[in-house]
Amino acid sequence: MRNIFLLIFIFSFTSCKDDVLPKPKAYLGLTYPKKSYINLNLERPYSFDVLKNTTIIDESNDWLKIKYPNLKASIDITYRPVKNNLKELLTEAEKLVFKHTVKAEQIIPKDFINPQRRVFGSMYEITGNAASQIQFHITDSTKNFIKGSLYFYAKPNYDSILPAVDYVKKDILQLIESLEWKK
Repeated sequence: MRNIFLLIFIFSFTSCKDDVLPKPKAYLGLTYPKKSYINLNLERPYSFDVLKNTTIIDESNDWLKIKYPNLKASIDITYRPVKNNLKELLTEAEKLVFKHTVKAEQIIPKDFINPQRRVFGSMYEITGNAASQIQFHITDSTKNFIKGSLYFYAKPNYDSILPAVDYVKKDILQLIESLEWKK
């Protein structure tokens, strides 16, 4: 009997010679289509580049919805003419951004200034489980004002949608950098 216990004891220490290693971290592998842009082909007081594989929904008052069907997201664009009310339009746009402070962990502003094209604006990245992760406004400061918001059609979970936010953010930057006001 003592020999059996000794044999079991020896086997238990000699049977597993491989080192036990922790499993490597797994990363979510998301792939997105390669980016290709076209110029917005609608009668508007403005034009800019949009991603080819988006759906453009023409709305009244020169408003737009740029839909990303595969991401279940959209960029909602509102247009307002400036009629001695630029300060009010800017205040309203910033109020909408800072409404998200309840759920936001951080709001990161980025300003845009292109005097040659008369494009002046700001983009706000909103981190955390807010309803909108990116908001922006652009103006020529005399006649035109655009406000845009990125929305996902899902319950906000910032960690899960972060790769999609980064993907769409590049399109928003392209939109702002390619914006031209029509006379």
